[in-house]
Amino acid sequence: MNPKEIAERITKTPRFTSGHRMCGGCAAPIIVRTILAATEKPVVAANATGCLEVASTIYPFSSWDIPWIHSAFENAPATISGVIAAYEAAKKRGRIKEDVKFVAFGGDGSSYDIGIQSLSGALERGHDFVYVCYDNEGYMNTGGQRSGATPFGASTTTDPAGKVRKGKQENKKDLVRIAAAHNIPYAAKASVSNLPDLFMKAEKAFKVKGPAVLVVLSTCPTLWGTMPKDTITMAKRAVDSCAWPLYEIENGRCRITYKPSSKLPVAEFLRPQRRFRHVFMPGNEKELNEIQKRVDEGWEELLRICDGS
Repeated sequence: MNPKEIAERITKTPRFTSGHRMCGGCAAPIIVRTILAATEKPVVAANATGCLEVASTIYPFSSWDIPWIHSAFENAPATISGVIAAYEAAKKRGRIKEDVKFVAFGGDGSSYDIGIQSLSGALERGHDFVYVCYDNEGYMNTGGQRSGATPFGASTTTDPAGKVRKGKQENKKDLVRIAAAHNIPYAAKASVSNLPDLFMKAEKAFKVKGPAVLVVLSTCPTLWGTMPKDTITMAKRAVDSCAWPLYEIENGRCRITYKPSSKLPVAEFLRPQRRFRHVFMPGNEKELNEIQKRVDEGWEELLRICDGS
């Protein structure tokens, strides 16, 4: 399917509609619309507490034009597991004839931290569903605190950059490889800046038998301190600097799905962001160099792992 056909499919499948209250420039609605358009079968969604849930279901309104269930921060995968069990029982008794797909959405706080136990359990049990983490790299539903997804060096409300500590000093978790370690058939990293890549990965995720995980970079102007109009540009810089590489792990085999022809310095991605402004202050060159070093090492490691991609 070419980019034009994908765009038409997304437009003609408005399973997530306008009228939500997401912030200007938030990438999450684009991600959700793209993923839900990647299958033509009926879809049931579970949604963990977070920005997406709160802002898309302001009572009595909802942007979801599919069966949708809200759960707590920590248990969207368990919730969708129960829905799947009920569906399978009803189908076995002949009460449901349709082939239904299931998806759970959670932010990085829910996915990397609060709900990782629930996610791990659902993956280990082998439920046939797609789990989507829209990753804006912080707890934005509760004020911009650091999460396990916050990258090294970023300043947040609970780990601010100061004279002694220059923002978060721990590396970001690798949720894709954590998920793949459960021996699931499909896990992938995608970005809102490359919708054809995201769409095709979502299409694969819905088609495989068993659990699939998509971790998608979701630009957040509020947390990142960027302009809403630069949402796609910032996500593209993340990809082109290899701070957010695009790859998939299918049946244990890793494949890089996009290699930048000219790798951007990571400073081009960081400079427009308020959360990284401290690394550009005089005397903090060491911090910027360390971030570049870690990004380079991560990219080289991925190239080794994804041999032949």
